[in-house]
Amino acid sequence: MKQAPAIEPTPSALLAEPLSWLAAEHDRHRQYCRLVEEVALAPVVMAEAIQELMMFFHHDLPLHIRDEEEDLFALLRQRCAPEDDLERILDNLSADHRGDMDTIATLRGHLEAALLRRQPISNDPEVQRLFIAFVAHERNHVALENAVILPIARLRLTQADLDRLCRRMVARRGLPVLPDRTSGHRLNSHFDQEDGEGRHNPDQE
Repeated sequence: MKQAPAIEPTPSALLAEPLSWLAAEHDRHRQYCRLVEEVALAPVVMAEAIQELMMFFHHDLPLHIRDEEEDLFALLRQRCAPEDDLERILDNLSADHRGDMDTIATLRGHLEAALLRRQPISNDPEVQRLFIAFVAHERNHVALENAVILPIARLRLTQADLDRLCRRMVARRGLPVLPDRTSGHRLNSHFDQEDGEGRHNPDQE
């Protein structure tokens, strides 16, 4: 029987509130940071944890980066006022995201090698430092987004923006597209269930 993940997925129903979804995903990222530390410091190969981290690096984190880069940040650039002074912060976060994609490809390679060779990450101090550095970077990145980006998004984004963000994030996960919340329709019943793998990539609207 397939073992349940150590870190539970965010309930898909929360996609109806996209900023709350992103905040919940940030909480999960902090949990993954702790798991990365455990794997990097462990004197033995934590095979199940490594498998979960590989899925996070392959699927969850890239999907989250797309949510922000393709939709949230684009909307913020349209809506923010000059006094928000957000452009530089968004540029820095986007640079972080580009670096993250290169970094996670490297980390996945080391995780695959650890499983193949049955040698823990801690056996190679240089590789271990890569994992620890990623954790520190990711924690700082999430803290900045929680402290600055999400509060400004809650202040500046319109209901129409949030509806669009919701639809895009839902479609990116291969789920039924929701009607605008202003239509008064109820949330699609599919969101009362878990969405499985959710690896569909939508066409651009």
